Amino acid sequence: MIVDLPSTTTAAVNHTLIDIRERGGAVALGRVLTLVIVTDDSAQVEQSIEAANEASKEHPCRVLVVARGLKRAGTRLDAQIRVGGDAGASEVLVLRLYGPLADQGDSVVIPLLLPDCPVVAWWPGAVPAIPAQDPIGRLAQRRITDAAAARQPIKALESRRTSYADGDTDLAWTRITPWRALLAAALDLPPYADVEAATVTGAADNPSADLLAGWLRSRLDVPVRRRTSPPGGGISSAVLERRCGPVELVRPDGTVGTLRQPGQPERRMPLRRRPVRECLAEELRRLDPDEIYQAALQAVTEVDNRRAGAAKGLRSQETQGESQGGTQGEAQGEAGDDS
Repeated sequence: MIVDLPSTTTAAVNHTLIDIRERGGAVALGRVLTLVIVTDDSAQVEQSIEAANEASKEHPCRVLVVARGLKRAGTRLDAQIRVGGDAGASEVLVLRLYGPLADQGDSVVIPLLLPDCPVVAWWPGAVPAIPAQDPIGRLAQRRITDAAAARQPIKALESRRTSYADGDTDLAWTRITPWRALLAAALDLPPYADVEAATVTGAADNPSADLLAGWLRSRLDVPVRRRTSPPGGGISSAVLERRCGPVELVRPDGTVGTLRQPGQPERRMPLRRRPVRECLAEELRRLDPDEIYQAALQAVTEVDNRRAGAAKGLRSQETQGESQGGTQGEAQGEAGDDS
């Protein structure tokens, strides 16, 4: 069921929700959180709702989509309520803000928050300079961003590092969960030996590769090198150096990974790039600060970044229009292609 409410108010939206519930019982009350999606891009609205609907099957919630429209228009709130089959296991409220109201998203959101439930804010595209200090970010226990969706992903990741606050996370981090799990599990198998160094190879503009390298640096406290692969390929390999022989996790095709280590048979396993809906569902499983992500983010600066010269060249290409296989400023076609 979809109900449109043009030129409306938050009070009218609340009254309509109650009316829908009383007439048809279409809206269940078992919501565990409020997910606030903030975007300036109308094209991202439906993609974000689709991801939220899939995630809501694991985390029933109220989804508030704050879609900021033209600031030069007259002050207006257009709302749309989606329940039942059009909203997965959630109820979706699309709030399109125009004129000066576009900068007052928090004032519109507050009357629609579920009482006594945690709030999670998600920016699928453009992100405020300091998410924790954004008006909507202040309402949230967790704040989800996506460095891979930025025009300059590595610069965006650096911004996440300098502006980090408890509760922040990024989908570039969530995408490497399978890599972290496989590498950690490999070290639990014989031969048991200390890791002396590590190397992560991935595209120069891949923030997930940087975070994987930072995670290894923070957890193992060994030198970590960051090397580059062709643009757009995501992470292609992670190697842990040991005296008895390396642990190698290689994924040349973006789909299947191969794990090799001394004394163990070679193993092939699915290691596909994770879609946004899957990453979002994982992030909604926890509402406390992610200290492991924080440590990995801070350790990125300690990585031996062998792609420094290449990255500098890529930045030059952005300004000079030259082409050497890709640029950092090239926007990600789909955030799920990042790792």
